[in-house]
Amino acid sequence: MSIINYELPDPALSELGISQCEQLQAHLKHDLPIAQTVGLIVVSPMRRTLQTAKLALGWLIDRGIPVQLRGEWQENSDKPCDTGTKTPALFHEFPEFDFSTVFPDYPSKSGRWAFTHAAITQRGLNCRRWLRARPEAVVVVVSHSGFLRVGVSHSHYANADYRVFSFAEDAGDELVEWELTKERGGGMGNSPKGMAFVKPTEFSHEHQADTDGKEAQAPEEIVNEVPG
Repeated sequence: MSIINYELPDPALSELGISQCEQLQAHLKHDLPIAQTVGLIVVSPMRRTLQTAKLALGWLIDRGIPVQLRGEWQENSDKPCDTGTKTPALFHEFPEFDFSTVFPDYPSKSGRWAFTHAAITQRGLNCRRWLRARPEAVVVVVSHSGFLRVGVSHSHYANADYRVFSFAEDAGDELVEWELTKERGGGMGNSPKGMAFVKPTEFSHEHQADTDGKEAQAPEEIVNEVPG
């Protein structure tokens, strides 16, 4: 029986997670032609996503595909399991990665990085705008199911699963999922189908702060900001 412990700080992958990443690697390498054309790999600088990048995408990294670590793609909550580790410690664990692109106050969970619906929604918008502005035709993002679901694509993600998106043709920042992964329930077929919605209890910690009846707003400092 597996017991989920949310108090573990920035945990590493379990043995099951490692096995799932190895399966994902084989699938991407042999069964997804677009993976051969990846021009950039973007990774959340949390232990489990750094491991996922190494295990599932190491074959691309070995080819020289550049990697950018971006704290904007961290997980939502401020629980220990979803809060990252300061980059000096991570550098010693993962010396093959360049941590210079991680914002200086990582792993902050306040201000623009706060665990609020408004902040996460704005962070997701900023991330999509950043991706849209990238010159590479194909970008892989290694992030977290909660952030991707709430802030980025409003889709469900099982562990070590993936989805393929393009941007809408009207030059907006909305994502359009490929039928390849939409109909299957993720590329590995392990993710629930259909649109994902915010769970009623997901931001219950905000309710007390909203008792004055004011609508929650994103912190002023993050509005219209595009990660550099």
